[in-house]
Amino acid sequence: MKNPVLKWELIGIAVISLLGSAFHFIFEWAGELAPIGFFTPVNESVFEHLKLTFWPTILYSLFSYKWRKSTTTNFILAKAVGLYTMPIAIIVIFYGYTTFTGESIVIIDILIFFIAVVCGQLASYRILKMKPLPPWLSWVSLSFIVILALIYGLFTFFPPHVPFFMDENTGIYGIPK
Repeated sequence: MKNPVLKWELIGIAVISLLGSAFHFIFEWAGELAPIGFFTPVNESVFEHLKLTFWPTILYSLFSYKWRKSTTTNFILAKAVGLYTMPIAIIVIFYGYTTFTGESIVIIDILIFFIAVVCGQLASYRILKMKPLPPWLSWVSLSFIVILALIYGLFTFFPPHVPFFMDENTGIYGIPK
């Protein structure tokens, strides 16, 4: 492929999807250790499943940056846009289809995850292909990434008692006791 930026983003779709799929089970595999819950879903709530895109994208971005820093611009901004695009896509598509069906369908939920990863990576690609933007945007973007990480951690350990944070299978919010 002649476009290395696009190549890295397409590889990212596969890597993030595979890592995200594995992350779905890590909390259980780790014996439900609370600190692991900062990085992985601790129940079947919509909120917890948003982490399936966040941490794998962070890992892939950290790994790939070493090779990409000299060939891309706006990297941190692009990754921030991707990291915010993915959960928005999941939320909009999930609640959109469940409004019509009245229920969650596992195979559709899995497809939504993959669609969200594609949307995030393509949004990231668009920013990476832009002319260099002011450096202060990288600092703002980094702060937005940190805020999102803190939100995932905070609401895992102190979830609001609203449906978005509730595991519909068990009625549990946050980490199971």
